Amino acid sequence: MALSVYNLGCMDIKSTLSGLDLAVIAAYFAVTLSVGLFMGRFVRNTGDFFSGGRKVPWWMGAISSYMAMISCFVFIAYAQIGYEDGLVGLTVFWSTAFAILAGTFIFARRWQRARLATPVEYLERRYGAGVRQVVSWCGVGFRVLDNTVRLYTLGIIASQFLGVPLPAGIALGAAIVLVYTLSGGLWSVLATDILQCAVLMTVAITILPLSLGAVGGLGALKDAVPGHFSLFGGHRGTLWFLAAYYMIVFIKYNGSWAFVQRLASVPSERDAVKMGLLSAAIFFVFPVFAVLPAVAARVYLPDLPPEMHERCYIEMCTRLLPHGMLGLMVSAMIAASLSTLAAEFNVTSGVFTTDIYRRLFRKGAGERETLLVARLATLGVAALIAFGALFVSRLGGAFEANKLLMALFGVPIVVPSVFGIVWRRPNAKGAYLCIALGVASGLLLKTCFKDLSWEAGTIIQVAVCLAGFFAGALFGTPQGERREKDALFLEIESADADEPGGGT
Repeated sequence: MALSVYNLGCMDIKSTLSGLDLAVIAAYFAVTLSVGLFMGRFVRNTGDFFSGGRKVPWWMGAISSYMAMISCFVFIAYAQIGYEDGLVGLTVFWSTAFAILAGTFIFARRWQRARLATPVEYLERRYGAGVRQVVSWCGVGFRVLDNTVRLYTLGIIASQFLGVPLPAGIALGAAIVLVYTLSGGLWSVLATDILQCAVLMTVAITILPLSLGAVGGLGALKDAVPGHFSLFGGHRGTLWFLAAYYMIVFIKYNGSWAFVQRLASVPSERDAVKMGLLSAAIFFVFPVFAVLPAVAARVYLPDLPPEMHERCYIEMCTRLLPHGMLGLMVSAMIAASLSTLAAEFNVTSGVFTTDIYRRLFRKGAGERETLLVARLATLGVAALIAFGALFVSRLGGAFEANKLLMALFGVPIVVPSVFGIVWRRPNAKGAYLCIALGVASGLLLKTCFKDLSWEAGTIIQVAVCLAGFFAGALFGTPQGERREKDALFLEIESADADEPGGGT
């Protein structure tokens, strides 16, 4: 049964939350905070805080990696694609599964052998101290910008269900993440990720059959949706769009500080590969549960105004889920963003503390001082992200803002890290050229060539980044840099001596 008329002002969504729903939400937060605070007992130094002492089980790393890469963004941005263009939302979403699967075979063993304390630590041996500092500063800035989108989508969820203003929802989400991240670092993030993943999967599995049942089943849905609702329908299903999007997602996720941190935190190379494979498998299955309810919403709620397309998944849940389960769904959506933001707060503050503070300001800082700075840095990162989240709507919403930030800043900053660990020839000059030319070309294409399609602009910018990256070698590589680089590649291209069977 379709709701042919939709009046935005006729429904107070907050009123759909019963006392049972509110109790479920309160219980969820109480358990999450308790688990996070409990894990703080196991943190003794910055190694525990940022890398879990390299003792993280591979399956826990895989679940945490998955939770670190999703957020309310998937229920907002990909749901909007599903509502507007159908199953192409799956095709776009699967870009992450492809990126992680390919990255696992290309990068996982190398990141393990690099023996990282933070994801940019190896850059000093690869390119020198200057590149490490540039990538650290630029990377912290980009992570802050990128996570404003995730916190913005969390604010939408809070404002939609709890009836609070968007700024209040943003502040509430940031505060909750801070409480347990500041206490237990990576171990708190890992433990709460397991809990949050279980809640998320429970609700996602529940809403899918309810959504299909509401429109008469899968066959009826197929007959009712517009003809272009295919895996390659709409403007996002074109070859050029998908090629550009898959390319930047591959670069972004394999250079993601949170993903690299997980790969480096498990005990062995085999564990890193198993972690990547499980994470990719989850990313292949989960989009079905996230996108199909949004496609069903096109039939069940055909007259949603354009500004409500981002909220179609939420609308289906408010109408179809029973009380209690609705509260669990709100918790699950919030959980998705909490996990991502907790991981990002932790790893971003880790780069600031280890790669900036200890390298530039206090080289002799002790563990107690460094751990204090790590927690203060986490607080500062959260404040900056919360402030930036207030302006995401001005960039066209979650999906458009994410595309823009990835293309403008994410790709130029990440290329030296991602490809520098597999290609020996590029040097520090190439890293500097890649970042400078990439950001400059991105801004130029965005401001002076406004009629150029996003996909064409993205492909051009990536080509410029790679050209600069390789061109640096034409100016020569200093002997000291070459010596350090060769020593690094000798390690990352050889089997780990501690790996059973030679790391194979």
